[in-house]
Order: sequence, then C-alpha cells, then structure tokens
Amino acid sequence: MTYVMSDLHGNYQKFLKMLEEIRFSDNDIMYVIGDILDYGDESMELIADLSVRLNVYPVAGEHDFLAVRMLKGFENMLKSGAAPDPEYIAEMTQWVQDGGQSTLEGYRALDEEQREGVLEYLEEMTLFEELEVGGEEYVLVHAGIADYEAGSDLEDYLPEDFFSEPLSADYPLIEGKTVVAGHQPTKSGKIERGEGSILIDCGAGEGGALGCLCLETGKEYYV
Repeated sequence: MTYVMSDLHGNYQKFLKMLEEIRFSDNDIMYVIGDILDYGDESMELIADLSVRLNVYPVAGEHDFLAVRMLKGFENMLKSGAAPDPEYIAEMTQWVQDGGQSTLEGYRALDEEQREGVLEYLEEMTLFEELEVGGEEYVLVHAGIADYEAGSDLEDYLPEDFFSEPLSADYPLIEGKTVVAGHQPTKSGKIERGEGSILIDCGAGEGGALGCLCLETGKEYYV
C-alpha cells in the first residue's frame, strides 16, 4: 500500500504509533510531505529513523528547508571559529523562536558523524513527488505551487514556490491530477478532500492528530 502523511514536527512517538496503526511493512511505501522538523522534542530521533527506511520518502517543507541552512551555518561557526554574519544571526534567532529551538538542541547533542548524516538527509529531500496509484495520478507537495501555470514543468519552480502558497481545497490545481498537501492544519482536524486536492495536515505540530491517507483505498488513519 502507498501512504501519505505530513507535518510530523518532531513527533516521533506519533509516527511510530501510526506505523503500528496501519501495520506498515517492508512491502508498503510511505511519503512524508514536509515539516518533519521543529516544535517537537524528537526531531533528530525521527530523522535517524526515517533515514534508514528505504521505503519512506521525504518531501521538504519550509521548516526542513530552512533548517538545512541554519544547521550548516552552525557547523561553519563550529569549524571556523569566525564571528557569524549578523544577517545569519537574525535569521537563526527567528528560526529558534519559530520552533527551531528543539531541533538545534537535538542537533548539538549529536556527534560529528551523526550531524553529517542529518545534513545529508535533509539536503537530499525533494520538493515534490509525482506518482500513479491505482490508475490515479497524484502530485505530492508540502504546501502548494505558487503562481502555477497549467502545463508547466514543476522542475522549473523555485523551492520557495512550494512553501509560500497554501493549497486551497476549493479548486483543482493541476488538471487530471490530485494534489496532496500539508502545511496548514485543516479546520476540521481531519483529512479534507476538495476538487482535485487533498489536505492532510491535521495539526500534529500543534497538539492535534497525525493523519495518514492510504492512496489505494482512500482510508484515513489518525493517532
């Protein structure tokens, strides 16, 4: 089976409970579409687990994308001993205040080899996934696709385009395909389906449920 979830935000225990709930096996595939990091206390444990699962594929969210830059800057400070750039300090301060504190603390607790592994995993995240399941075509993105033009190639868009515009459930974004996105918790706290779109962030990062969708059956799971 093919499953999709989003916005784990360091909730490693909820992730493990969801795997039990869906009876996830080596024959299944899981897509985690963004914002794996920040807010929760177990971002590094979550990354370590995901990185060794060959059948789990991450798609970057804005928190993951920003964390790469912040953590690489932190590494440069450690290795060079040079005073950090004021612009970087300002951005780091904002990131820490917006949920990055737990991620930074978890990262600092790792040894050098582990830190290298985290950065490599984050840097290799894709911005979107396109797949066909049961004769249906899907595009998996974290938030939406800013200023999307029909027929355009998704490879031509900038990373920020996939983070800056939350997907609306009211209109089809890409003709003939269903766009699955997270990023913004649904009003119902459940998975919501629109015309050509499915919104799956149920608010796990804010104390709500973690939602998971099976693409073959349409079945919804919550923990």
